[in-house]
Amino acid sequence: MTDPAPTFTQVRYEVDGPVATITLHRPEKLNAFTVTMQRELNAAFDLVDADDAVRAVIVTGAGRAFCAGADLSGGQDTFDAESDLARGAAARAGAAADAGAGGAEKPAYPRDFGGRLALRIFECTKPVIAAINGPAVGIGATMTLPMDVRLASESAKFGFVFAARGIVPEAASSWFLPRVVGISQALEWCYSARVFPAAEALAGGLVRRLLPDDELLPAARAMAEEIAANAAPVSVALIRQMMWRMLGASHPMEAHRIDSRGVYSTGRSPDAREGVLAFMEKRPAAWTMRPSVDMPEWYPWWTDPTYS
Repeated sequence: MTDPAPTFTQVRYEVDGPVATITLHRPEKLNAFTVTMQRELNAAFDLVDADDAVRAVIVTGAGRAFCAGADLSGGQDTFDAESDLARGAAARAGAAADAGAGGAEKPAYPRDFGGRLALRIFECTKPVIAAINGPAVGIGATMTLPMDVRLASESAKFGFVFAARGIVPEAASSWFLPRVVGISQALEWCYSARVFPAAEALAGGLVRRLLPDDELLPAARAMAEEIAANAAPVSVALIRQMMWRMLGASHPMEAHRIDSRGVYSTGRSPDAREGVLAFMEKRPAAWTMRPSVDMPEWYPWWTDPTYS
């Protein structure tokens, strides 16, 4: 296993075989979310996408929490983007991200830091598994929504507590949460702003499976390794974006168009030939295509104004 990236102070990044593990690492603060953590998480996902040897990523927390929410040490001005506490380094750190998220035009309002993280996870080309090992509240819950699978320990707790703090949900969760759990469940949790147990999160569709605390990371690792063992990396990268982006499609014809492009391009690829041969010869496939260099010419299709 590699050593943690030396430039990270609130996140640990480790690669073991085909699996990267990103660990929120402020255990003494229950991994409370800060601007520094957001920037380091974004940078960690950049490392994931740049490394073709990484086939899946696990996100978890150090200590007894996943993430207890925003760091409230700023007091009553914590959420005030115009306060002296929120300006300065935090504002300067976000300026470049604002430009990237909003294009050349300056956004009318500052972009929220949780949203910058959610959008970065959404753009990832690798499967993302959340191993939620303890309380996941506020941004601790919403940051997991653009992850593909959420596994939770039996001791985990969740809360979309924004209304109880006098604010609204962030991290693009007004888009993600209803798509993950349905509008009625999303509104109940957000209106009540209560913290609820892992069993309720499972029943409501927020998490895929509950596990004893000591089995959580091994289960996440087994899922990541299964993906790495069976699936072509370029296929996985395309499937991830196709599935997520079709959640906002207005008609199945949109899916038919992109499916048709995908089947045409991948069906002619070396990986498709290898997949068939491996099946016929009853052996593991040896994939050669890499997401960093071998995505089809029409990718990313959502940026092409002439796409049809």
